[in-house]
This record gives sequence, structure tokens and C-alpha cells, in this order.
Amino acid sequence: MALRCLFLDMNSFFASVEQQCNPELRGRPIAVVPVMSDTTSCIAASYEAKAFGIRTGTNVGEAKIRCPQIQLVTGEHDKYREYHELIVQAVGRVLPVDKVLSVDEMVCRLYSNEQDPEVALSLGRAIKESIYQNTGDCLRCSVGVGPNTLIAKMAAELKKPDGLVAIDADELPGRLLSLTLLDFPGINRRMLRRFQTHGVYRVEQMYTLSKIEMRSVFGGVMGERWWLLIHGAEVADLPTERKTVGHSYVMPPEMRTFAGASIIARRLLEKAAERLRRLGFHARTMDIYVTSYDHDFWKTHIRFDASQDLWTLMNLLISKFDCPVRRPVKVAITLGDLIADDAVTPSLFSEERQRHIATRTVDTINEKFGRGTIWPASLTGVRLHAGDKIAFSKVSDLPTKAKVEAA
Repeated sequence: MALRCLFLDMNSFFASVEQQCNPELRGRPIAVVPVMSDTTSCIAASYEAKAFGIRTGTNVGEAKIRCPQIQLVTGEHDKYREYHELIVQAVGRVLPVDKVLSVDEMVCRLYSNEQDPEVALSLGRAIKESIYQNTGDCLRCSVGVGPNTLIAKMAAELKKPDGLVAIDADELPGRLLSLTLLDFPGINRRMLRRFQTHGVYRVEQMYTLSKIEMRSVFGGVMGERWWLLIHGAEVADLPTERKTVGHSYVMPPEMRTFAGASIIARRLLEKAAERLRRLGFHARTMDIYVTSYDHDFWKTHIRFDASQDLWTLMNLLISKFDCPVRRPVKVAITLGDLIADDAVTPSLFSEERQRHIATRTVDTINEKFGRGTIWPASLTGVRLHAGDKIAFSKVSDLPTKAKVEAA
């Protein structure tokens, strides 16, 4: 099976952000707390504090007993949100972020030319380097690569801090036999008791269960999904009510102009439209946002007939992009009012049908040979400029397919 997912888990995220912001805290045991009180609990601990057995949930009074020299810092969620956005941007310089699971966890989807173990691990190293260079050297992460998100997450858990581990399906369950059942995401103490009721106490025993037996443990179809996941299969997410698809980007200083914002907006729209099609939706609205550091902003809302076609969406963006913000810093594109593909009546006009076929053909080629293998000729200048400046999905030292332009 292929390595389809790259999972990133920031190590001791809140505590690491505090150490990044305050050099005096670096190398010292610290705990992030909601309030300065011995009766509250730690919401995060640095690795220096973890060496004393202090974890998330440890009582502050107990933490002081275990480590008298511990430094307490009151949490600032706006700061952590800001660093989270910087990390998403840093990861996006190497690979598009497919899903943000939490403030310190995210998943990137690997295309076929990125699934070779050497290439996948090189991408993991490039992501780590991008985070260090663009957010700070105190921010460390563990990266796991696997055939699905669950196995990739388990791979990331195997080595902390600052780990990089790949596990393919043919290495299962051997690479995971040193873990306990509680180490698996989704198995809490209640689920552990259900496994034990069925005579399963170790990871090795869990892997001997059949699909039917796993359904019995879980009490339904979730057991079969779990069986497939732990054996490395790719399982579609359960349906959710998705409302928007979008991307944002904080621009480097040299691009903070009207022209730079326009270039970035077009590149972000290309990414958002590709995701829209992959998720099986058409959009009926587009929101464009441009902001500056001094809180000046511009936004516009565009409504249109249901579309997922890049040519249509790009023409709308270009016709409406009239940003007056001086020294723009951040650009965001959001496609909204989504409707499922099967609820859209195909166009009767041959030109629109041809654009739809061309778009799907481009997606199929890029899915098979790697993102960016083929793109519309009208975006060549945008891609070259954006690629040089912000490298949305480029790692210069990795082998790449030859680029082909679509007429």
C-alpha cells in the first residue's frame, strides 16, 4: 500500500510558544496554566517539565512539589492562535494542508509522486525546516507518514520530541506492538474495557480480531471502519456538513503590494478550487479578504451560479479584485454556499461542458503524476512568481516530474 498521509503534531505546543516568545524560559521547566493558583491544573508543560512527570492535567500544587523550580506562565490563546496560523503557513510552503485537526495537529495528503518512502520522509524534513525557519527554533514537531491518518498519527507518536517516522501497511502490526491499546487515538478507558470484555488486552490480540469481531467490540459499523484503519486501508471520512473551502496566506514583505496581493489571491483560488472538486462540491459564493497589520482591510462578496470550474472562478476573482489596502499583509479566499456535485444540473452549453472536462482531466493527471504537473497556461506567470516567492508546494531538492502547460 502507499504512504498517502503525512501527520504533523507540534511538541508541547503552548509551552514551546512561550519559550519562543521569552528567551529566559528556554531550557527551563515551565507549565502553562489558566490562572495563577495552586488548585488549578497545568494545560501544557515543556519537555523540561515533563522530565519531572508533569503533564497536561497535573495539579499545579503537585507540579511545584515535583519540580520546585518550575516556572508558571498564564496561557494566552490569541498568541497560540497566531503561531498556529504561522505554522500552517510554514507547512504550506512545502505541502498544502489538507485538514487542520486541532491547534497543534494537521494532515497533508501525499500525491502519487510523493508516496515513495524516501520522498515522503524528505518532505517531512522539509516541513520541519520550514517551521524552524519561519516560526522559530523553539517550535518542534513530530511527523508521521502512513497509509491513512490513523497510522500516520501513530507513527508520529512513536518518537517524541522532534520525530520523523514512516509506517507502511506491510509493516503492520509489527511496528505498533510495543504500544498499549490506550496509545491508539479513539481508544479511551471505556473502550478499553469493551476490548477486555472480548478478551483483548494487547495490541497483538486486537490485530487477530476479524471484521465481525471488531464490529461486536464497537457495537456497530464503526468497528469495521476501525478494522480497516488499523490494517492500513484508506477509509472515507464520515459525511459532515461542510460549509466552506478556503485558503489564506501571510505575504512576505517584498510582496506586500496590490500586484502581490492579486498574485497570491489567484494562487489561493487555484488551490481552493482543486480542493472543492476533490471534496465533491460546487460553490455559489466567493469571499475575498485582504488585511494589513494596522487593521486596515478590504473584502468583497461574490455570488454566482454553482461552479467548481477554475476558469469561471478566476474570471470572477479578476473582475472583482479592486483592493485599496496599502501594504497588504494577509490574503484569504473562501468558497462558500456549497452544494454537492450530484445536486448540480450539468450545463447545456458545450463551452462550459468542455471546460468541465478539461478541469477534470487536469485533476486526474495531477493526481496520478503529482500536483503541479499540469496547469492552465493563463496561470503560468502567477505560478512562476508565486513559486519563486512563497513555494506553495515546492521542495527544490526533491525529484519532480517535468512540468507541462495546458493550452
